[in-house]
Amino acid sequence: IRVFDISDKADPQYVTAVPTDCGSHTNTLVPGKDGEHEYVYVSSYSPRSAFPNCQPPHDKITVIEVPLDDPASAEVLDTPVLFPDGGNAGTSGCHDITAYPEGDVAAGACMGDGILMDISDPAEPVVTDVVRDENFAFWHSATFTNRGETVLFTDELGGGGGPTCNEGVGPERGANAIYTIGGTDEAPEMAFEGYYKLPRHQADTENCVAHNGSLIPTPGRDFFVQAWYQGGVSVIDFNDPTDATEIAYFDRDPIDDSDLVVGGSWSAYYYNGYVYSSDITRGLDVIKLEDPRFRVAERVVMDEFNPQSQPVYRPGRGHGR
Repeated sequence: IRVFDISDKADPQYVTAVPTDCGSHTNTLVPGKDGEHEYVYVSSYSPRSAFPNCQPPHDKITVIEVPLDDPASAEVLDTPVLFPDGGNAGTSGCHDITAYPEGDVAAGACMGDGILMDISDPAEPVVTDVVRDENFAFWHSATFTNRGETVLFTDELGGGGGPTCNEGVGPERGANAIYTIGGTDEAPEMAFEGYYKLPRHQADTENCVAHNGSLIPTPGRDFFVQAWYQGGVSVIDFNDPTDATEIAYFDRDPIDDSDLVVGGSWSAYYYNGYVYSSDITRGLDVIKLEDPRFRVAERVVMDEFNPQSQPVYRPGRGHGR
């Protein structure tokens, strides 16, 4: 992990580096409650017996503490093992962790497992529930609803390089799985409610699978915008988590009609009235949502947005930190 001072955004300054055993794939920022520290949860994977530090099974993450008054002293605080009894087949670390600081929880998409963590002490995350799904090939990422009552996990079947949005693969693989969060404060549990898969079949020359997205900030309602590679961008209503449906989409033609060329929308994030879709091969698409249900979202103005340290949205204001 490398730390930079960006006080002058035109002249960023390197501060320090913090080594981790398996490098870093995805980094999740969790604010400290004392206002003096920030914490970074480092997700990494692909251990090998030939590596000096990154040995199997590697069922852990790295927690780094960054003192705000002395970021040069950032250091590894802990490397908690998330699966002391062993993870599911294929689990060798996490791919993504999404924090929901206001609710003191985080959700981990850990390749073979989906997890819920208590982060009331951000320096010591504790796994409180683990779920598995025989239809999921690669737990990729997670998003909480604005009330923190539901979490949506994505399955990146085929690693984003295959044509999985077709009749042969079906509606339950390479999809989203939606869980409600219940149980007790001391022992929260996730309960499966339903799947969402892109309802429009794509050509066999189009790589297509669930990928990165974000909530549309409509307080009291649950809408999600998501990238599906060459499946385009899908806007999802999951107010009923047992019956999530598509209410809008943006979809280009195949990059190549005769051969599979990997590309399409890698991420789609809502920010201050627009959806920004990062297309691997064609560049940036800026999308306007015209549906009246999203007018309230336009009154939520954010100064910044970090989808992996999820803010709480409030009408007429930015995030709740």
